[in-house]
Amino acid sequence: MVQKYQSPIRIYKYPFELIMAAYQRRFPTCEMIPVFLGSDTIHEFNSEDGAVHIIERRCRLNVEAPYILKKIIGVDVVFFIQKNTLDRRARTLKIEAYNESFANRIVINETCLYSVHPENPDWTCFEQNASLDVKSFFGFENAVEKLAMKQYSINIKKGKEIIEYYVNEMAKEGITHLPPFEDKVGVPVVEVTELEGACAVSSSRNNSLTQSHAEGAANHLSPEASQTAEANLKMESEYIKRYLGEMTPFQESCLVQLKKWMADAHQGKVPSDQTLMRFLQAQDFNLEKAREMLCHSLVWRKKYQVDKILSTYDYPPVIKQFFPGGWHHCDKDGRPVYILRLGQMDVKGFIKSVGEEGLMKLTLCVCEEGLKSVEEATRTSGKPVSSWTCLLDLEGLNMRHLWRPGVKALLHIIEIVEANYPETMGRVLIVRAPRVFPILWTLVSTFINDTTRSKFIFYAANNYEGPGGLADFIDKKYLPDFLGFESQTKICEGGLVPKSFYMSVEEYEKEKAEGHHLFDDSMYHVISLVKGQFHEVVLSITDKGSVICWDFDVMKDDISFCVFQTNQPLPPPSEKELNEDDQQGCGHPSLQMLTLETPVHSVIPKGWTLGKDYFVVEPMLTCKDGESVQGSHVTRGEGTYILQWKHVETVHHHSFDFPLSTHKSKVMYYHEVLKSQDYKGSMSSLQSSHSGTTCTSTGEQSGISSCPSR
Repeated sequence: MVQKYQSPIRIYKYPFELIMAAYQRRFPTCEMIPVFLGSDTIHEFNSEDGAVHIIERRCRLNVEAPYILKKIIGVDVVFFIQKNTLDRRARTLKIEAYNESFANRIVINETCLYSVHPENPDWTCFEQNASLDVKSFFGFENAVEKLAMKQYSINIKKGKEIIEYYVNEMAKEGITHLPPFEDKVGVPVVEVTELEGACAVSSSRNNSLTQSHAEGAANHLSPEASQTAEANLKMESEYIKRYLGEMTPFQESCLVQLKKWMADAHQGKVPSDQTLMRFLQAQDFNLEKAREMLCHSLVWRKKYQVDKILSTYDYPPVIKQFFPGGWHHCDKDGRPVYILRLGQMDVKGFIKSVGEEGLMKLTLCVCEEGLKSVEEATRTSGKPVSSWTCLLDLEGLNMRHLWRPGVKALLHIIEIVEANYPETMGRVLIVRAPRVFPILWTLVSTFINDTTRSKFIFYAANNYEGPGGLADFIDKKYLPDFLGFESQTKICEGGLVPKSFYMSVEEYEKEKAEGHHLFDDSMYHVISLVKGQFHEVVLSITDKGSVICWDFDVMKDDISFCVFQTNQPLPPPSEKELNEDDQQGCGHPSLQMLTLETPVHSVIPKGWTLGKDYFVVEPMLTCKDGESVQGSHVTRGEGTYILQWKHVETVHHHSFDFPLSTHKSKVMYYHEVLKSQDYKGSMSSLQSSHSGTTCTSTGEQSGISSCPSR
């Protein structure tokens, strides 16, 4: 695989002529570059008018490699051919180099360009790019690639220091200015293009120099090129340091290459430099992985029109009144601070009010606001700010926050944020975590990558107040009042969301049917039942100790709910039953809306005896219109479990009902099976905290469970 290096533009705040004089002092040897052992001139040419100087050198470099590798290759010195073309009239120096040693095993090409800054004629720009292709090297191809690029990066870092050193040495000698080249009267002008063949490099390898590099250098020479899109894509090293932070030459190269690739692939439309940097950091500057991750994210943003969310999203009233989160000043590193009082947040209430989609949109809106805030913080603070800090208050967190649909929605949100907003979380400060928090952290932490997890800082009880507390990260005058400090926040208190904000079943079904959701699928199902009908979900449990969870809302009329268990195999439905189910649309596991009052065949055979062939492990529960039910069942054995919802005939009918009309009950439900290892170490907490919603199968399968299910 070809390894490439592309530098940003380095700026020397000295005239071109002074930089050239400093550059010449590097030859024939340079004490500041110990690997550079010396050079011999192969060919030299000066144009008649004195404007063009072309010189070719054969350079000797010391091999900095492990001893065993030196012994295998049998040499301590490698040779490079370097061709320099100095155009004093255009004020450019073009450097082309390639390796002479091991040319049949390794191909190294390098192109450098010194030129005048397009906006300041007294400054000089420097650009550098190179490629390395290890074709065959005694089985050490990967090692040689890494060694070569590492050493190359080290030498690059020294390059600017060397030029600065010689400029200072000349200043000590009284040389602070050199006049630019002027054409002589009567001497014919010679252009560089006319001299291309005058000093041809002896090896045909010169033609293999990367064509794009040569074209890039040529384009840079013309004034028109500075106006092109390619010129606009170039990045200056000082800009990178000011707005993106300190970077190694390798990291700078990855950034420049990714920006150019994105421009080429997306017709000049390139994400911000901060965005490119975040995706590179997320993939540890693996260029291919960062590019793939970024491309997936751009497709996702386009599909769901995320770029427009800040201008199109309007906070729903329930969010404005009950969502306990918001932005609050900055921390000591200049990062914007987002406060979330998760313990005061009614997750279930929000999901049932705005849906999973609405909660996701709220999260994306916060993330987009965060990106704008860090850009503003970079401009105002005078230093690069690329992430924000989250202050997470967990006071009030309890088992209701472990409501499985809510946790599942949270995990999906984390997954989407990790994929599309990498490296935006600079620090997470967690305060007042209750005893139940380890359970939630066990569920959530596995979905957070190691780098982000390392940014979490936990404070038990009131340890956040004293030395080593929050004041180490956030100025005390900005710490919020609800933690006992002085700064007042505009964040809602939170609390339970009134049911008046809940979506109706019609609104929920409409949201689900509209498509193009940020969530790929909804966790809830809606079923309709008429007299004598039921809906069953059949679960095959092979993991002893797994937990069956359910959550449902009765949207209309009354229903009953029960959980059965059997160790006997269920017989396949007969052809007659299948035909009836197809005609009636009422089979299992899915059930459609019916208009006829017809009986439904259960998966449980009619000949089976309750208490012998199958058992009730959760007692029948009658649920009224408008009720919400949550429950879980801990299995202690393998077998088939059946969740059954059944229509319950209401005694009183409204006087305006048509006498022959069918009364339907509607249920919106969710179910999930958790593996036993997901709750290891936390099962006792789950049961003790929710004795009313969690039940355990009896070892003898006695038939009736001893605890209610809501």
